[in-house]
Amino acid sequence: MSAGKLFLLPNLLDESLDAAPFLPANLSPIIQSLQGLIAESEKSGRRYLRRFLTHDQMAALPLKTLNEHSAPDQLEELLAPLKNGEIWGLISDAGLPCIADPGSDLVALARKHQIAIQAVPGPSSIILSLQLSGFNGQKFSFHGYLPREPDLLEKQIIELEKRSRAERSTQIWIEAPYRSSKMLEFLKSKLQPQTRLFVGVQLTTPSERTASLTIAEWRKTSFPIEKEPAVFLIFAH
Repeated sequence: MSAGKLFLLPNLLDESLDAAPFLPANLSPIIQSLQGLIAESEKSGRRYLRRFLTHDQMAALPLKTLNEHSAPDQLEELLAPLKNGEIWGLISDAGLPCIADPGSDLVALARKHQIAIQAVPGPSSIILSLQLSGFNGQKFSFHGYLPREPDLLEKQIIELEKRSRAERSTQIWIEAPYRSSKMLEFLKSKLQPQTRLFVGVQLTTPSERTASLTIAEWRKTSFPIEKEPAVFLIFAH
């Protein structure tokens, strides 16, 4: 039997949004064709499927989980139905699979097994932020989450600033919503006055807010962030 197929499916950056403006029209028939779905949790996977399937279709579709707690040896188990010819999808809780998400290991293993893979386009807060920032889009690096311990965080931020200046590259990272405000204040206190900082909050939602300023300008600016998802970019001259 020939190997199946893995679809990398886009998700909304905020699940309360209407899908139509953000997800492609071909997504619904793709999901209708699935024989299973891999999600970060069963709850989030079922909520996602309810947008496209009837209750009975959603309840009948097998669902497996892949998240930061998944062990490496579980990947083979996740791919077992695909090696038997089935068509499955992979989603992330917000945005695109494999971007700030553990799905990349699954994709690497699927390639090893010569399973067909197709990525469906959709929103990414990281790429949207890069577009909105006005920073260098020719050379950039994404660093996921930075350390929480203040001394380690300061060390890495200074290293990223030096790297940005030396390479003329944009440095990008994200933060847990409840720490977004603290991250902004930390950056304002640690970065050089001429370094540019972009902050994107609640992108694609009605509460979207963005600002792209030098640190000197940030220190004079009020930009309240509640417990909201945010993306941070720096570009040092």
